[in-house]
Amino acid sequence: MTTPSTVDGSDAPAGVLWDMDGTLVDSEKLWDVALYEAAEWLGGTLTERQRLTLVGSNMDATSAYLLEVTGHEPTAAKVASTGVWIRERTARLFDDTLPWRPGAREALASVRAAGLPSALVTSTERSLTELALNTIGREFFDVTVCGDEVGGLNKPHPEPYLRAARLLGVDPSRCVAVEDSRTGTASAVAAGCVVLVVPNDVPVEAGARRVFRDSLAGIDAAGLAGIFRAH
Repeated sequence: MTTPSTVDGSDAPAGVLWDMDGTLVDSEKLWDVALYEAAEWLGGTLTERQRLTLVGSNMDATSAYLLEVTGHEPTAAKVASTGVWIRERTARLFDDTLPWRPGAREALASVRAAGLPSALVTSTERSLTELALNTIGREFFDVTVCGDEVGGLNKPHPEPYLRAARLLGVDPSRCVAVEDSRTGTASAVAAGCVVLVVPNDVPVEAGARRVFRDSLAGIDAAGLAGIFRAH
């Protein structure tokens, strides 16, 4: 087991900031169900290509996009009602054990055992995140930042990661973020984080301050510290 001394020192990250959907749990597959069904409820269809553009998106943006592709004007009232439908359907799907991404639970446990401050940073709203945390475990995180808690400045805006760093009391440029999507990666990079990218449903472009792995299997606190030191 990784010990706190393994990651002590000025070259260790000040915190680890974790995305949720597609990174820690394979909940994007459940979002697939809700979004395809929402498009049908709206009287249209959602293609796979269109669905992939929504990975990492927040609820209002997702609802507006679904309205557009199904031939509806995305008025504020329609965006709100579509969001309610998606939330209710997703809540039923989330109200069960969620499948872990490979290595994710072990990575979380290692970071917690090492004593590194940790935050969950997700575009998913608080009510659904609380359901997901029944599987993931609240004990792994010092703070959580959800998609309805950033004043509309959702990923790819840097605010979700900046907010998480503020709540932890750390410099975001001294944090490692763990992400799976283009939207989330752009948010974390813009906040100044070093980003461990583990792509899931969509590829993520290479770029500055990004390290890529096929999965979180074998990633522990010492490994995250090494990634931080290298960048």
